[in-house]
Amino acid sequence: MALEIEKTSIEGLVVLLPSTFKDERGVFSETFSQRDFYEATGTDVVFVQDNESVSVRGVLRGLHFQTPPYGMGKLVRVVQGSVIDVAVDIRKASPTYGQHVQVLLSASNRKQFWIPEGFAHGFLALEDDTRVSYKCTSFYNPSAEESLLWKDSELAIDWSLNDEPLVSEKDNQAGAFTDFASKF
Repeated sequence: MALEIEKTSIEGLVVLLPSTFKDERGVFSETFSQRDFYEATGTDVVFVQDNESVSVRGVLRGLHFQTPPYGMGKLVRVVQGSVIDVAVDIRKASPTYGQHVQVLLSASNRKQFWIPEGFAHGFLALEDDTRVSYKCTSFYNPSAEESLLWKDSELAIDWSLNDEPLVSEKDNQAGAFTDFASKF
């Protein structure tokens, strides 16, 4: 198997580390294999869209998700820079509903974070020119997009902020978790 797997405290969320081959020429890594992904996660998934964002240090994006039937799973990795990546369980029947997992993703640690449908997702860029790339299991559908407030006290996410983050107006106006009625 070409992937190392780290289980998380929430069922379904998995951190993957592809094998890396280094020699005097540099580094080679197979960043995705359908076969290896299935063997590692037990999930037979088809990715239909790749997204990429570039952020300056201190940009916080999220917590985003798409509602059924347009739910979106994401395989997230950082190509340049580093982020604190967060997934919040919004599956109402889950024993970990409302809980979250944080993962440090960076170009140097090469970790990938599998976030299936039923999770809100966001990240904080820790460096200038941080490039986040993610594979998606469904197409972007603006009518199905929703958000939770990134600084919601009930979610209690420790973003380890020293300064106020740069956040879009839309993300600053996202709904509170206490008012949220999950469709998952």
